[in-house]
Amino acid sequence: MESLKEKVVLQVDEIKNDIFEVADEIHRNPELGNQEFKASKLLREKIANYGFTVKDVEGLPTAFIATKKGTKPGPTIALLAEYDALPHIGHACGHNLIAAASFGAAAALGKLGNDLVGEVMLVGSPAEETDGAKVLLVEKGIFRDVDAAMMVHPGNKTTAYSTSLAMEAIEFTYTGKAAHAAAAPHMGINALDAVIMLFNGINALRQQLKSDVRIHGIITEGGKAPNIIPDRAVARFYVRAKEKGYMLKVKEKVIACAKGAELATGAKLSYKNFELPFDNLITNKTMADMFKHNLKELGVSDISDEEEGIGSTDMGNVSQVVPAIHPHIAIAERNVAPHSIEFCQAAGSSRGKEAALLSAKAMAMLAVELAVKPELLQKAKQEFTKATSPSR
Repeated sequence: MESLKEKVVLQVDEIKNDIFEVADEIHRNPELGNQEFKASKLLREKIANYGFTVKDVEGLPTAFIATKKGTKPGPTIALLAEYDALPHIGHACGHNLIAAASFGAAAALGKLGNDLVGEVMLVGSPAEETDGAKVLLVEKGIFRDVDAAMMVHPGNKTTAYSTSLAMEAIEFTYTGKAAHAAAAPHMGINALDAVIMLFNGINALRQQLKSDVRIHGIITEGGKAPNIIPDRAVARFYVRAKEKGYMLKVKEKVIACAKGAELATGAKLSYKNFELPFDNLITNKTMADMFKHNLKELGVSDISDEEEGIGSTDMGNVSQVVPAIHPHIAIAERNVAPHSIEFCQAAGSSRGKEAALLSAKAMAMLAVELAVKPELLQKAKQEFTKATSPSR
């Protein structure tokens, strides 16, 4: 097995120009979720050059599934590529590097030829920052026959163990009645007052919530002019918690706050999800331990044992149906925050590209281990079953 791991690492080095090109091209051409046509086309063409069969995903024009089977039977390992950017600040979450790393690992595994065991799958998954496509890919059964899934996210520290918060995205709309704000305010119903009460109700709620809960929102509509009582106001909130079950309880409390504001102001309430809900991420420790060991073999010594669990990702939905990992690789110093201009610059830097190369190697090594050592894959699956059982 060690010789095969060494071989796949050499394959990654051989194709590093393609890996760097993917990272650079996607970084130079940031595209928002479900609009990543250039990135999707680039990845499809690149991976097809390595003998992969590429298929569309119905209903998701910028998603794709690329597969290559080895000559020897074995597990199906999925490598997930993300490539959407953020509004106004481009690839400030480094998804160009995620795409490059997963592409690199898949292509290198594909180059193993007769030594390839099982099947390699590169999953192009758009819109992680908004309406996460992995949620729909799970629902479509894309991972039904997958044995393990992985991706690596750039960050400001390197860690093999990652968690994320379950999340729901809720839009609240209040409908009131317009009137002259000075001459006839008594004839109006102020929808903006209801939104402000909603914010105040949520702020009062925070004291009674667990420390892992995050609730944050914006007002997207709040009236047209100061001298008109707003007859329509809209707010959007993310509701997050460490576990999905508790997040759903918090969601009901937030909705109760919204209904209280309706009752107090008389503005009619309606609400809906404006993005797909994300499940919490369950990191497979067996796979994460192996990934960490591979990083050490590659010469990485600064590996944190801290868990990343402050954001949300649709990779959480994948981790609920298949053993999965979502580690982080440092591309910047710890004082550089993701979703910042500085992080966007790091994602386009030489350090960022080297991190993508490193990530590709560590993932490819892990895929080899899972394919040629059935007992390791079995251990990962047993852990997954235990972690996802209703009684846990």
